Amino acid sequence: MTKYLLGGGALALLAIALSWQSLFAPPDPDVISRSGLHWHPQLAIYVKGEEIEIPENIGIGSVFVGKPGYGDGGMAMTPMHTHDDIPLIHLEYGKAVRRDDITLGKFFEVWGKDMRGFGTNMHMTVNGETNAEYENYVMHDGDRIELRYE
Repeated sequence: MTKYLLGGGALALLAIALSWQSLFAPPDPDVISRSGLHWHPQLAIYVKGEEIEIPENIGIGSVFVGKPGYGDGGMAMTPMHTHDDIPLIHLEYGKAVRRDDITLGKFFEVWGKDMRGFGTNMHMTVNGETNAEYENYVMHDGDRIELRYE
């Protein structure tokens, strides 16, 4: 009996110590949210003044549970994706989100495109202001991002 009480007491102390540490640990500056987020930045791309169409369903693909063609399939969706409401980028994360998860460069990675491959003299604005973070820019809800190339 004593053995069980000591073991239970040790587990309780461990649980308290872990809880205390998580409550009072300094925040991690790379964590944007610990409980997920649902944001919608906008992206427009112009090459020599002409707007480039961003495709629907970037980050969305078919996944089959059973045999393909038998109706057992579903849709796989990355947390960063597009639908038919372009120019919106959907950022839909259900758990902890780090800065690297929601960068503009990550969107181009999901798309399978080189952000710098659209032309020369790339210029970026975010909400009307010049921004030189490019691939490293951490997108936010409601951002209006424009990329212009020559």
